[in-house]
Amino acid sequence: MSHPILFLRSLLFALILLVVTPVWACVCFLVAPLPYNKRYFVTSRWNVFVIWLAKVLCGIRYQIQGYENLPDQPVILLSKHQSAWETIFLLCKMSRPLVFVFKKELIYVPFFGWALGLLRMIPIDRNKGKDAFAQVVVQGRKRLADGQWIIMFPEGTRIPVGQSGRYKGGGARLAVETNTVVVPIALNAGECWPKNSFIKKPGLVTVSIGKPISPEGLNAVELMQQVENWIESEMRVISPDAYPAEPAQKQ
Repeated sequence: MSHPILFLRSLLFALILLVVTPVWACVCFLVAPLPYNKRYFVTSRWNVFVIWLAKVLCGIRYQIQGYENLPDQPVILLSKHQSAWETIFLLCKMSRPLVFVFKKELIYVPFFGWALGLLRMIPIDRNKGKDAFAQVVVQGRKRLADGQWIIMFPEGTRIPVGQSGRYKGGGARLAVETNTVVVPIALNAGECWPKNSFIKKPGLVTVSIGKPISPEGLNAVELMQQVENWIESEMRVISPDAYPAEPAQKQ
């Protein structure tokens, strides 16, 4: 597909979202008094629409592998992070409401951030260090007890296709502190929706869900190493051209 066509499709995609998002945010404000599960459902319809629009307009299809690995119990999802696509997709495709741990500045983004603030997410101030993590543990316990799932991106930020970021231990520490199993997720959304790129490319995104890993008998470092080993090995399976060499397994 030629670059001008990709540009026009991406432009139309952006313009439609520019119109739809403020309307969606207003609907979210109207349903704010509803019970949380209903409010979450209404809010996540924006995510469903964006994934559908990306498929129809930009040709971004997807497949999920390992969905049966998601247990019917509290879990912490630890996912590869390449794109904005997975933050939209995972929220509306998981079997339980998700709780994102994110920098509090996102709350101030017009419309999108305001609507996000109506959900039971965990905004943190990264400048507070240990105090910020202590707040994550306190809020995380409440969310898990309420039946929600917590999702974190161990690499912290979107990593370009073919690369691996430094895996931070916050998610594993939370799992150990709360004795909650973790579920690793590998995905290659960056091949279609690249980081910091306006152009959306047609293609198939694979979301691969690994088997749950129990924190029993592990410290946070050991748990995160298992998560990293699985995710980075799985990236070589779903994106063999981008990740040609098998990484050394950390012990």
